[in-house]
Amino acid sequence: MREEVVIKSATPLWLQLNATAAVIQAVRKGTSGTAAIESVSPELRPGVQSLAFHVWRNLGRAQALRSELAAKSPPAATDALLCVTLALAWQSIGAPYDAFTLVNQTVEAAKRSASTKVHAGFVNACLRRFLRERDVMVAKTDTDPVAYWNHPAWWIDRVQKDYPDYWRQILLEANQHAPMGLRVNVRKTSQRDYLSKLNENRIEATAGADGAIILKVPSAVHSLPGFSDGFVSVQDSAAQIAAPLLLGELSGLKNLRILDACAAPGGKTGHLLELTDSPVVAVEIDAKRTELIRQNLERLGLHATVIAADIQRIAHWWDGELFDAILLDAPCTASGIVRRHPDVRWLRRETDIAQLAQLQRSIFQTLWGLLRPGGRMVYCTCSLFLAEGSDQIQTFLTRNTDAVLLDSPGHLIPTSGKKSEGVPDNQPCEYDGFFYALLQKRMD
Repeated sequence: MREEVVIKSATPLWLQLNATAAVIQAVRKGTSGTAAIESVSPELRPGVQSLAFHVWRNLGRAQALRSELAAKSPPAATDALLCVTLALAWQSIGAPYDAFTLVNQTVEAAKRSASTKVHAGFVNACLRRFLRERDVMVAKTDTDPVAYWNHPAWWIDRVQKDYPDYWRQILLEANQHAPMGLRVNVRKTSQRDYLSKLNENRIEATAGADGAIILKVPSAVHSLPGFSDGFVSVQDSAAQIAAPLLLGELSGLKNLRILDACAAPGGKTGHLLELTDSPVVAVEIDAKRTELIRQNLERLGLHATVIAADIQRIAHWWDGELFDAILLDAPCTASGIVRRHPDVRWLRRETDIAQLAQLQRSIFQTLWGLLRPGGRMVYCTCSLFLAEGSDQIQTFLTRNTDAVLLDSPGHLIPTSGKKSEGVPDNQPCEYDGFFYALLQKRMD
């Protein structure tokens, strides 16, 4: 789900507001933002995605304002519609729509929907009052941490606990727009040559870390020169660390046995194959998502053994021969990529952390048994939470005395390309939030 800034269109605003409210309500019920947006009709989808992203980045404020307007929560559909409008209207400067137009269209949206029309008068009264008292209400909600930081209270508490010296920076960065990063296929071009090609096509970009390219403005993939021929892939700079970190000095060797576990959508699989001539086995539990791996590899002109299976049920996919290198991009809370997926903070529950950490430990331990002595393994997650990163590694090392932790990036914190003071693991470039640990199995 790549973000596109497409708020204004010829489509009636009330129709977009109703569709956006349905997406917000779906996430509140446990559906991912990606799936909820994909269920929107194609003609509405771009505008609704843009609106939904804006709402999720301001939902804490919107919920606090809604509570000021109505102490008792209205029915779910009405509450979602109100929060959508409040998220779009609370800022007096820089709001995407004129406030009076937005309120009028919201009332129209309420009248047009079977689930909200009985409350259209209530919606109108709440929003008219908000227009009259906006400055006072906004100032009052400034004292509410959820409203101020636009994250759930438990998430704020967790970040404060894990990063006591710079939690504010992390929460502020989470509401920024993530850049669009590209990975150059070194089999077909170089960073320098592709930057020249972008310049020829009047697409502004800069060189990122370790061969990555950062676009100044997100671009549709079909407009990128050579994309259909596999010259580049869309991938954040942080995700581009995985393959070279795993391969290291092994990259020049042939006939290595390499496993990419939890591999969909295939970005890291493709990167591994771009860097080595050794065969790669890519395993993904979701049969539909394995098709994405195949499609990505076909575009790149590469091949892997792609298997749809539960990675932990090794009898269903493993041939019994140990691997030389294993990449585990473990299922996680995705707390490090909320710039790209701002719904995640409202989708996740605090209990998810412990549940996912247990799943990570289980997969980690299973795959360690498939690694040959002397082999290398990368454990990574797109999470900021220590329970899914450094804490996980410390527990693993305690339980597995044959594991050696090699030089690793550790926790990467989104920082808009600037070096973070007091973030010891961070690098001075543009990253999503990630955790990386490189381990080697002892020979003895």
